[in-house]
Amino acid sequence: MGVFKAAAIQMRSGESPERNAVDLERLVREAAGLGATYIQTPEMTGALIRDKEARAASFTSEDKDIVVATARKLASELGVFLHIGSTAILRADGKLANRALLFGPDGATLATYDKIHMFDVDLDNGESWRESAAYEPGTEAVVTEIDGASLGFAVCYDLRFPQLFRAEAMAGADLLSVPAAFTRQTGEAHWHVLLRARAIENGAYVVAAAQGGLHEDGRETYGHSLIVDPWGRIIAEAVHAAPGVIIAEIDTAQSSAARKKIPNLRNARDFAVNAGTAEVPRLRGAAS
Repeated sequence: MGVFKAAAIQMRSGESPERNAVDLERLVREAAGLGATYIQTPEMTGALIRDKEARAASFTSEDKDIVVATARKLASELGVFLHIGSTAILRADGKLANRALLFGPDGATLATYDKIHMFDVDLDNGESWRESAAYEPGTEAVVTEIDGASLGFAVCYDLRFPQLFRAEAMAGADLLSVPAAFTRQTGEAHWHVLLRARAIENGAYVVAAAQGGLHEDGRETYGHSLIVDPWGRIIAEAVHAAPGVIIAEIDTAQSSAARKKIPNLRNARDFAVNAGTAEVPRLRGAAS
């Protein structure tokens, strides 16, 4: 079992990866100074850029990326697990990935995860987003070990797909990550309830570092970074949209205790869906 302090860093990333890397370093040092040994940053830590041409000109491969280099250096210097919630990475095939990266206390890359679910939506306030026009979706869920905990990866819109979190919990994850850049409209409506639901459904901690405020490219994100315990209680929150750090203790024994009280992972059963003539695959039972 693992007991450690986790931090969620709230940012307001602009269009310059270099300036964002400076903000990243300042906030990571603050989190480490508060005793955090697992530190998570938001989705698109490196830059938030709506313009397609400017975005293509700003991003580079993982080995040349300034945020990756900064994070690797900080993890090694501070002796922490540093989880870049995501940043845009140019793949070898010329496509962009919305990629999370986890660095260990020695600076080594422990895991990467490419966001699976693309945010392609039209909101009723006129906002329209087509993430799939810019990024290539990932195809693999990821769970890895840190500080006696098993960490499951997700990014932002993935939050709306509970089967991803269930699969990671079934693979042993007792700490789930949801770094995000939720819009203000969707955040006000669904952020808290969905994060608490993912924690309750899976008997797991959830750490969700968020972007917050009005960004250089004109978008507005919700902020309110959260850490939720396995019983669904909010144990740390940034009750605003400004950059900052929140911190809470993670004790994976609490995940085990929650799963013993409500053993829905163990009680899940396969089932079929009767939809008339429609052919529907057999599904793994989900908690209600």
